[in-house]
Amino acid sequence: MMDISILPFQFPFMQNALVIAALVALPMGLLSPFLVLKGWSLMGDAVSHAVLPGIVLAYLAALPLGIGAFAAGMFCAMATGYLKENSRVKEDTVMGVVFSGMFGLGIVLYTSIETELHLDHILFGDMLGVSWPDLAETAAITVLVGGVLTLKQRDFLLHAFDPQHARAIGLPVRALHYGLLAMLSLTIVGALKAVGIILAIALLITPGAVAFLVTRRFPAMLATSALVAVGSSLAGTYLSFYLDSAPAPTIVLVMSMGFVAALLGTRARTAARPVPVVPVSRENGPAGLLRL
Repeated sequence: MMDISILPFQFPFMQNALVIAALVALPMGLLSPFLVLKGWSLMGDAVSHAVLPGIVLAYLAALPLGIGAFAAGMFCAMATGYLKENSRVKEDTVMGVVFSGMFGLGIVLYTSIETELHLDHILFGDMLGVSWPDLAETAAITVLVGGVLTLKQRDFLLHAFDPQHARAIGLPVRALHYGLLAMLSLTIVGALKAVGIILAIALLITPGAVAFLVTRRFPAMLATSALVAVGSSLAGTYLSFYLDSAPAPTIVLVMSMGFVAALLGTRARTAARPVPVVPVSRENGPAGLLRL
């Protein structure tokens, strides 16, 4: 009698789903700490929504959907940067206007043409229906984005923390800026077939947020974020088989539970940690101890 715990691995569609779940999660897990530290959570949300009109236009032009999605994502990022630099409006407000406008344009284009595209699959993903070409495309994006982030992590980290210092020591700040945006767009393109547009934002933000709570050094944060993203994706896909649910929302649920657990664990460690004390100077008050 077959062990029920290995039953999902007997089906080809589940094998493909587990593979693409890991391939999608790895570059997103590596990119997530940079977005969290740089405060680009809304940028990930903006680009993930803004790719929709590019997908529809690419379909009309008989081009690969990934090309249209990447072009639309880069247009959203560059339009946001241009409007920020040439107006008094703050960046988060500009991003909200640009991505909502592009997402609305994508919906209008989609509903005004006859197409075989399934909007539900674009929005929410179709992890159980991926093919080998999808796996190959996602694997190529994973290798490219993962390689660049690993080799240039120090440059991207300095750019995220202090762009002025990065410029002062000769780093190509503009190239780093748009390079990060390009990799963000690429990872979203790689995630389209698996988790879709709407749920991609969870994979881009939650792993970095969990790693930020449980680590103190950036290399450890990077490794922890990748581990959380890949582990949650595999666990969510595996559990979805038994829960009879869609894999993508199950993955997001697992990651959200991981974030809550990390938050509660951090608060518990903070409460149990001894409170340090420092002496108070005469200028600040009577001699004694001040609890921090």
